[in-house]
Amino acid sequence: MKMKNPRIALLGFSIECNRFAPVATEADFAYRCLLRGDAIVTDSRSPSPQALGETPGFVTDMDAAGPWQPRPVLLAMAEPNGPVDHAFFEALMAEWQAGLRALRGQVDGVFCVMHGAGLTTVLDDPEGAVQALVRAELGELPFVCSYDLHANVSDANVALNDAYVGYLTNPHMDMRERGAESAQLLRRLLAGERFVRAHRRLPIVAPTVSLLTAQGPYAEVINLGQERRAADPRIANVSVMAGFAYGDTPFNGMTAVVTGTHQGAVDRLADELAEAAWARRDRFVARLTSLEEATESARTSDTPLAFADVADNPGGGGSGNTMWLLEAFHRAGVQGAVFGVIHDPELAAEAHGLGVGKTFEARFNRSAAQDPFRRPFAAEAKVMALSDGHVTGRRGIFAGTAMQLGETAWIQIDGISVVVISQRTQCADPAFLEHLGIDVGKARAVVVKSRGHFRGGFDEFFRHEQVVEVDAPGLTSPILTRFDWKKLPRPVLPIDQDTDR
Repeated sequence: MKMKNPRIALLGFSIECNRFAPVATEADFAYRCLLRGDAIVTDSRSPSPQALGETPGFVTDMDAAGPWQPRPVLLAMAEPNGPVDHAFFEALMAEWQAGLRALRGQVDGVFCVMHGAGLTTVLDDPEGAVQALVRAELGELPFVCSYDLHANVSDANVALNDAYVGYLTNPHMDMRERGAESAQLLRRLLAGERFVRAHRRLPIVAPTVSLLTAQGPYAEVINLGQERRAADPRIANVSVMAGFAYGDTPFNGMTAVVTGTHQGAVDRLADELAEAAWARRDRFVARLTSLEEATESARTSDTPLAFADVADNPGGGGSGNTMWLLEAFHRAGVQGAVFGVIHDPELAAEAHGLGVGKTFEARFNRSAAQDPFRRPFAAEAKVMALSDGHVTGRRGIFAGTAMQLGETAWIQIDGISVVVISQRTQCADPAFLEHLGIDVGKARAVVVKSRGHFRGGFDEFFRHEQVVEVDAPGLTSPILTRFDWKKLPRPVLPIDQDTDR
């Protein structure tokens, strides 16, 4: 029986943490999305929300289903970064606790937006801590959590909720849909259904570039899960979580999570998906193009190409300011190239101070930093355009999302256009370039600081065959043997070739 006018608590903690990156602070959340109380619902119902799509998708679906009463608490989201400062996380926990305690006896269910690859400077599983808090304060109410498909799945992440909902697409094009699915599953729970879960973790820590969902081994396993779900009404959700290698946790590893109404059915499907992923284990490898080959292709190709600087992906905790590709392309005399987007607040501020039309020596990475991949580069440049960096995403993961790039500048270095920003984020949307007047369709080469989400934004310009993933140094290199792992369970593929189940 459908519950009338259900009262639903809303909260969330979403950040992808690279253990090798600098610590994330309150300022990182405040810049991106730190919403309290009714501001969460107002943002979710706005045409250009700050929050990524799960909460807006959930709210929209609940609104469409009939009267309900949102009980919003606190939503904290940040760009991928290093581990979260634990003192700030404890402050968040205190807010969540106070908000949830005030709702005791006044809510019927809970929806929580997670990422699944969070860390703090103390905890390997902050998402598990948030879920445990929900249970401690509200008890056994119907409780649904959504997760990014890069989640590292702890046992607590599955045991402490009633339905586990992971993304199905990489690039992440289905966040709103997964929010809506979470609402639908929660309504089923509110109507009296009860779900069980099963999960199977594999010793596969796949390189990020091997985890696309349009084609490849990961896509095949996800598609198998969705086929089985569609054929069996006892299966409510299937989430095959790729994991995030750079989290470096004891529970890293590709994980199949199945939610349903029959324990035997969910166990059998979790086993089948684990077997399917293991059978494809040799295909989860990184195949990259050397910097030298990429530079020559940019110089000589008759076909426009997109070059992904996958090792310096801000979407995985990268700094967004390494110079390997820019320096190489400039030295080789590449023409008609666009670089987006370089995180360098000092350079962006200087360009703003000079004004459009001014020429100057553009000095990248002029300040010292504790980053082995950050090195200076300088070249004569001209300021072509400036903006305050307020952009609404046009396509892909950021479509319809209000983004803040900070002071932004388009500078021209010989035949190369470079977009410099003040707030670190990955170049996943052509709007980051277009709002300055750059015509992406006329570029011979576009270089993006992004691992894969740019594919969802730039696919109108570049087919899969026109994308070149470049091997260069950086905090998000897909060559996993280059990292000093501390907590990763070993052996794991593809790092350890003698791995067995």
